[in-house]
Amino acid sequence: MADSSLRTSPFLAACRAEPHDHTPVWFMRQAGRSLPEYRAVRGTGSILDAIADPELSAEITMQPVRRYGVDAAILYSDIVVPAHAVGFGVDVKPGLGPVVDQPFERASDLQRLRPLEPEIDTPYVLETVRRVVTEADVPLIGFAGAPFTVASYLIEGAPSRTYGKTKALMLGDPGLWHDLMERLADMAITSLRSQIDAGVSAIQLFDSWAGALSPSVYERCVLPYSRRVFEGVVDTGVPRIHFGVGTGEILPLMADAGSDVVGVDWRVPLDEARRRLGPDAILQGNLDPAVCLGPLEVIEAEVADVLARNGGHPGHVFNLGHGVLPEIDPAVLERIVAQVHAFPLGA
Repeated sequence: MADSSLRTSPFLAACRAEPHDHTPVWFMRQAGRSLPEYRAVRGTGSILDAIADPELSAEITMQPVRRYGVDAAILYSDIVVPAHAVGFGVDVKPGLGPVVDQPFERASDLQRLRPLEPEIDTPYVLETVRRVVTEADVPLIGFAGAPFTVASYLIEGAPSRTYGKTKALMLGDPGLWHDLMERLADMAITSLRSQIDAGVSAIQLFDSWAGALSPSVYERCVLPYSRRVFEGVVDTGVPRIHFGVGTGEILPLMADAGSDVVGVDWRVPLDEARRRLGPDAILQGNLDPAVCLGPLEVIEAEVADVLARNGGHPGHVFNLGHGVLPEIDPAVLERIVAQVHAFPLGA
């Protein structure tokens, strides 16, 4: 991406609450199954196979930028790629998510999580970043899974509703939990720094399932490791975004982890989120993805409500409260981008 485009990027300006000419917008999971062009090139097999093909991954990353005119691209990858790359035994099953043949259970399993060496383990990710940065005229967002959310997949062996095994290990064996979380935090830092070195302009830490925790457990068992990740990349100067689902009760704690931008899901109104975090908080969000399946007039009203609740604050990146649903019509997202871009800043 050209330096001039970086200097004028509304997305990067909003991440720093600096002046810009329109509210920036991008969508989590904007590249994927909702796009016919994605289905045309994706092919069969594991998503991990597609991620390992830099030419394909770069094309998929760019598809929503071309179609929607969003203000940022997000790397086509997955939060379990580092664990997969070091040989822990993770796959991603279509329609289900990450699965592990031999879940993490005991101290000896730590040996299956050796330190990540990006140039050796994930060179395809770095090549995808370089390709996209060369082509894109918008910033590219890199990302990693937060230690807790990645740990939950490794321990549960598959997506979970209760996180029972994860909480049992966290609370029942705090020493082992600490060792696991430190290892995953270091892996996230290494992955993020390699993406930044390759050219991403911002990063997002996905702690998607942190909302399953009480504030006290989050503060004691999770927050120190998320903070470690953000501190591990602070010297790079790139904007850092923190996101989770169902996190209304822990938003202030998540903000304390040290990100520049706090992602807010749809359960907490944007103005209420800023009330909880303070008037200077920089927020990302937070349209309910399911709203995009409704009538157009309802969608437009809900988009306008999110924008109005921001109150003209310069620190706002419009997004969904979670990822794009596969059944959302791409034309709806095109209209949302146009509506957000047309909304007068300061209104």
